[in-house]
Amino acid sequence: MSQADIGLVGLAVMGQNLVLNFADRGYTVAVYNRTTATVDEFLAGAAKDKNIIGTKSIEEFCQSIKRPRKIMLMVKAGSPVDDTIASLLPHLDAGDIIIDGGNSLFTDTGRRCDELENKGIYYIGMGVSGGEEGARHGPSLMPGGHEAAWPQVSEMFQAIAAKVGNDACCEWIGSGGAGHYVKMVHNGIEYGDMQLICESYQLLRFGLGLPVEALQEIFEDWRHGVLDSYLVEITANILAVKDEDGLPLVDKILDSAGQKGTGKWTAIAALESGIPLTLIGEAVFARFLSSLKTQREQASQVLPGPGKTRIPHEPEMIQYIQDALYASKIMSYAQGFMLMQQASLANNWNLNYGNIALVWRGGCIIRSRFLGNIKQAYEENPQLDNLLLNDFFKTAVEQTQSGWRSAIKFAIECGIPTPAFSSALAFYDGYRTALLPANLLQAQRDYFGAHTYERIDKPRGEFFHTDWTSHKTS
Repeated sequence: MSQADIGLVGLAVMGQNLVLNFADRGYTVAVYNRTTATVDEFLAGAAKDKNIIGTKSIEEFCQSIKRPRKIMLMVKAGSPVDDTIASLLPHLDAGDIIIDGGNSLFTDTGRRCDELENKGIYYIGMGVSGGEEGARHGPSLMPGGHEAAWPQVSEMFQAIAAKVGNDACCEWIGSGGAGHYVKMVHNGIEYGDMQLICESYQLLRFGLGLPVEALQEIFEDWRHGVLDSYLVEITANILAVKDEDGLPLVDKILDSAGQKGTGKWTAIAALESGIPLTLIGEAVFARFLSSLKTQREQASQVLPGPGKTRIPHEPEMIQYIQDALYASKIMSYAQGFMLMQQASLANNWNLNYGNIALVWRGGCIIRSRFLGNIKQAYEENPQLDNLLLNDFFKTAVEQTQSGWRSAIKFAIECGIPTPAFSSALAFYDGYRTALLPANLLQAQRDYFGAHTYERIDKPRGEFFHTDWTSHKTS
């Protein structure tokens, strides 16, 4: 029996599509699924007549793969990954490589790297983005872990990855959990992008009172300009779909959002790192708020909002909303790269931010035109502290901030919540402000808790305490 170039465990839709992608590129793939009937169905269906080897046991699966074995896991994050690794280990040899392609928490990936290194097994934690379509035709791949394993698998993963020109959207990210960390931040930015688009939709639909057909045309127009992105494109497509009664299908969908937790992980990582990831945090909270559907319906009957507002000049406000979406999107990416910079320093990852932007330019959910500008910004200055300090993004915000502010004013007058737009603007105003009121905050902390403070007329690192009560005047 011929042996496989790579094996894959987990034949849900993503796993199946990755297998087919490998096979299309000339690789022979061994497959295993805990429910073995799934293997039979796959081989009789989409995998029929392809170079795919079906197996019914872990032992048979491992025996069917060329040494050193390369085994990709597409199983649910958490304990299922650990359980699968444990089932594989008795059948592996030193030098074999395990690649986790699920949405694992980066700290779990780092732990598994250490544990498997002690057993002589290489481990790669690889973020995979692009959904079902990306997996089948070219995903964005973010590998990290044991770098010594990467040369052995890089050719096949760059072969199946999305391409932008001649560049594969697959670059080595860094050691330990770096790959899954970058994928986590990617997903957090995805949360932010989706919320920003939804706030634009809400302002256009219920602020300006435009019909869905008009919104579809607006988003279709936007996707051909500076807002060119996968998410804006699919929004235009969604708004064009009619239900069986001829009315927009989007109006029939319950306004209660789900989530798988990666956006929450990003917000938690930001809190632990001390990075003001405000927009993504608000995007996560907005999903939580949407789930309070019954309470919101009750509140809508008893809690008053603003009175009737003046409807502004329509074309002008549409432009303002576009400006708000673009400027806020820039803030989201600026915050995301700030978080990665902090993690890179803390974990010695030495992340290449230009390469990360390149990896995200194709195949992934957040792919967009201005990722090319992000790549260029970090190529010009690899030590760039913040994207907002790059000339391209500084100019873009300068040109859009008036409309951005006007859109938020309009939202406030209408009583329409725009947490992502508003938090993005608050971050921008805070970042560009040389003197914030944290001096008073530090005085308060010192007053009630003797937490001390630094002085502007003394060197940084010297701390002082005042007995505030003895200075109190009547």
